[in-house]
Amino acid sequence: PSAAPLPLTWQERRVAELAAGGLTNKEIGEQMRLSPRTVSAHLYRAFPKLGITTRAALRDALTRISQPTPAP
Repeated sequence: PSAAPLPLTWQERRVAELAAGGLTNKEIGEQMRLSPRTVSAHLYRAFPKLGITTRAALRDALTRISQPTPAP
């Protein structure tokens, strides 16, 4: 059996949602009052938690973790 994905922190989740919506790190930083470098760090930690390696995969990964897990 595969391990359950690690949960995202609320900031990782919000940064990932904004990035999935097409915002740049600078735009996300301005909106969340974070530096672009901090935004990058959140994404760096979120990608392995989501099991992805590219920004393009964010939307599908976020959709996948938002859906309830079916009962066994």
